[in-house]
Amino acid sequence: MKTTRNFLKHLMLSIMMLAPMGLSAQWGRNPIKSPEVQKDGKITFRLFAPDAEKVELSGNWMPGWGTKVEMAANDTGLYVITIDPLPSEMYTYNYYVNGVKTNDPSNAIIVRDGVNNQSMFFAPGEVANLYETQDVPHGVLSKVWYPSPTLDKERRMYVYTPPGYAESNKDYPVFYLLHGAGGDEDAWTTLGREPYILDNLIAAGKAEPMIVVMTNGNAWSSAAPGEEPASDSNEQPDFSQMVRGGFEKSLINDVIPFIEKNYRALKDKDHRAIAGLSMGGMHTQNITNSNPGKFTYIGIMSMGIMNDPRWNNGYNEEEHKQQIAALKDSGVKLYWIGVGKEDFLFEGVTNLRKFYDDNGFDYIYRESTGGHTWTNWRIYLSEVAPLLFK
Repeated sequence: MKTTRNFLKHLMLSIMMLAPMGLSAQWGRNPIKSPEVQKDGKITFRLFAPDAEKVELSGNWMPGWGTKVEMAANDTGLYVITIDPLPSEMYTYNYYVNGVKTNDPSNAIIVRDGVNNQSMFFAPGEVANLYETQDVPHGVLSKVWYPSPTLDKERRMYVYTPPGYAESNKDYPVFYLLHGAGGDEDAWTTLGREPYILDNLIAAGKAEPMIVVMTNGNAWSSAAPGEEPASDSNEQPDFSQMVRGGFEKSLINDVIPFIEKNYRALKDKDHRAIAGLSMGGMHTQNITNSNPGKFTYIGIMSMGIMNDPRWNNGYNEEEHKQQIAALKDSGVKLYWIGVGKEDFLFEGVTNLRKFYDDNGFDYIYRESTGGHTWTNWRIYLSEVAPLLFK
């Protein structure tokens, strides 16, 4: 017994001696704070890399794609850079250590855009408040598997149900929200911040409580990377399926019936909305053009008429005119178009607007600064959601 007590005593003394030497870091507490938003709004980034010859910072707030700025090292090998205050927003960044891209090991928040992983932070203020967790009632985000006979797969989607859904007996309108190329069913949650935006808008009385369905728009894929069945994990993306219409048919034939069977969803066109960004904007046009009377609220983000023959699937202007005439007759209450002035698809959006103008089809147009980015698409979601189901 005495030997056991002595062993425990020495063990505790060893732990006490080791703690200042970094045991706390092993337990998950990193003494380096990065990024750190100062009281004056400036933001400091830190990376301990004593063996590095060069460390650079690259962030999505910097002008130009892939811009980098060099960080300065002190005599311990801690690289530091402080930048001026940024407008309130959600930002992503990476370090480049000796030219190799890496995330910030001191920042636990990592977001994924396709295969691109980035560290993330918020610059505080009104915009960031909408994207962050607030002390308001929260909805529930579910990752749901459903059968898709159209695509011959079990597939996954994210379904957001609003605060109070579980406790109530009422039926809710449904908003189908589509991602862009390179994304998957996770994109509108992780990068688009949909659950946070809807929670905060609903709590403020700015948006109607609604179910939001976020599908995987990649027809060849069952789910996000690492989540797909083992049989699908080695499949190579078949990007030609983007223009074959399989996903669009699946949303009509598989997704909507599943939602309306398994959720307390209102089942008429006046309580269905659909919107998408980039590729999802193309999907939205294809779905609504081919199914007039299915949706009363439609949103197109950063997508117009595609002039590239690889993607326009044999565009036929006369057929398009007939589709828009039928869509107009179906009683669309909202057709919303948004794009950034620097978006590489700006010309296509301009062509789409001209086509609608020439054919007497009404729409709301939102032109913002910036390009083909999530900074714009989060803003568009925050502006479109309050217009739905009014």
